[in-house]
Amino acid sequence: MKRKVQTEEQIPVNHALLNVVTPMGLEFQKNRLSIGENMGKVYGIIQYPQKVDVEWLSKLTNIPSTFVSIGFQPVDNGALINAISRSVVQQRGIVEGAKDPLSRQRAEKAAEDGEKIIRQIDREGETVGLMSVEVMPVAREEKEFKKTCRRAESTVSVMKCKMRAIPNLQKEAFMHLSPMFPNHGKIESILQRVVPFSTFVGGFPFASSGFNDGEGYYLAKDTNGGLVIVYIWKRGGDRTNSNFCVMGNSGVGKSTAIKHILMSEYMKGTRIIVVDPESEYKDLCKNLNGDWINAVGGSHGRINPLQVRPSPRDEENEADRLYRDEGYGMNDLALHMKNLEIFFSLYIPSLTDMQKAVLKKCLIELYAQFHITWDTDITTLKPTDFPIFSDLYQLIQKKAEGAWDSQVYKDLAMLLYDIAEGADSFIWNGYTTVSSDSRFTVMDTHALQETGDNIKRTQYFNILTYNWEQMSRDRNERVMLVCDEAYLMIDQKVPQSLVYLRNVMKRARKYESALGIISHSLVDFLHESIKQYGQALLDIPCYKILMGTDGKNLKETADLYDLTEAEQELLLARKRGHALFMAGAKRLHIQFDIPAYKLQYMGNAGGR
Repeated sequence: MKRKVQTEEQIPVNHALLNVVTPMGLEFQKNRLSIGENMGKVYGIIQYPQKVDVEWLSKLTNIPSTFVSIGFQPVDNGALINAISRSVVQQRGIVEGAKDPLSRQRAEKAAEDGEKIIRQIDREGETVGLMSVEVMPVAREEKEFKKTCRRAESTVSVMKCKMRAIPNLQKEAFMHLSPMFPNHGKIESILQRVVPFSTFVGGFPFASSGFNDGEGYYLAKDTNGGLVIVYIWKRGGDRTNSNFCVMGNSGVGKSTAIKHILMSEYMKGTRIIVVDPESEYKDLCKNLNGDWINAVGGSHGRINPLQVRPSPRDEENEADRLYRDEGYGMNDLALHMKNLEIFFSLYIPSLTDMQKAVLKKCLIELYAQFHITWDTDITTLKPTDFPIFSDLYQLIQKKAEGAWDSQVYKDLAMLLYDIAEGADSFIWNGYTTVSSDSRFTVMDTHALQETGDNIKRTQYFNILTYNWEQMSRDRNERVMLVCDEAYLMIDQKVPQSLVYLRNVMKRARKYESALGIISHSLVDFLHESIKQYGQALLDIPCYKILMGTDGKNLKETADLYDLTEAEQELLLARKRGHALFMAGAKRLHIQFDIPAYKLQYMGNAGGR
């Protein structure tokens, strides 16, 4: 009878995985070691203070750029009590026979501590054990390595512990610290000390500094060097939206911080749209293979204001409503007529109520000529199906020829000449040519810097209406719109432009989108004539990054956000890269420590 031979399946070695999880090489020296490209040094805690505070161990486990290993091994209480009891008797004998005050004082203290531990173990059932602590600073460069070692030594010294390197045993110490090896007996014999279990647990070794959402990406570091990990799309508790605002004086690092956030969101799959009045994001856009659009008209940068687009409707309980039913319903065309009213108020501030009424009548007639009515589904129309300003200009000119009130039409025609056939026609007269499905789009308006404020504000508003269409077209696509130099939107005579921006911010969360407001100061948004609208843009965002500022702006910031004296001093110091970060109700002082590879992507325009 033949015996069955059992064969074992050999699992092939995954060399790719091995290369990832193992270092390139290990080298051990007397007082240090090398792990691949990193340098390390294993220290051991050999003495602890007689009294410790709550969370004392968390100060060790949160030292930046270090690995910490803590071992705790319970021991037999009975044998320990007998040993401590003998020690107490011995110390009492030293007290009686001591000739110098120092020896007597030390012996008395040791005897008292021993009696206290006996009471804890015998009466209260306290568990005791042997605790060992190892600390290994790690860095890639020699200078940074020495700095990390000094920081670790200083932290331990402040805790009144004694720590020393473990000479000639760095290999054994590394094995003891590493989770890949069992505890090493020789290292345990050197480092283990008797500690009550309550002291170990009360040290909260797993408590962490910093801020961690559990997912997301690295944003900055806190004052203790702890990582700030943020997931701005998180919902729950006081995190109700993904909007953010960044405020601070020039030169404190706003642009660098924003580019850092945008790159992190880009890596997470978010679609990014930036309105860039200062041409600061061109290099970053090109380096990420995004679409850079000269959004001041032309063959690829025109946005037709007469093209009807979806509008950010008011909330049901909104007190200061932007859109009201004027007898035409609340359809897309009716809402867009309100947007056009804002557009013309920004472009031609001198328009009278009569001229606005006549212009609105002409617009309704013009849309009817293009078969666009109150019931038309605009999502089925192409950009070429909408009228342009030359069509509106021709209609008004015809009205001026035979109407009894021809003077009104003649005045309107003169006012609209520039936008239809004059210098401004290159910006707005034509079909929409902006088209971008890129995951990183920059809409650059730097070419408008030499134009009047009315042109800048009008185009900023026009771009915003286009971008809201991009944000709201797909509820499953995360879109982040960043409005740099947002103060350009502010017109104290036309506050409706800010109301539109407020509506975008409020409704963005319903479309899985986010809006970022960046500006130099809060004062621009808190002028008495627009405060009720501008303040909403600063209150609504769940995430706020306040960087260095002073003077009236600091006072307004402190009043608006109820800053403490320490928080005000942080902003007044105006340290580059430092900020007060607010995530919901939580506040912390952060420092942007941005990786070198990101700085290479950013370019030089406002971001270095």
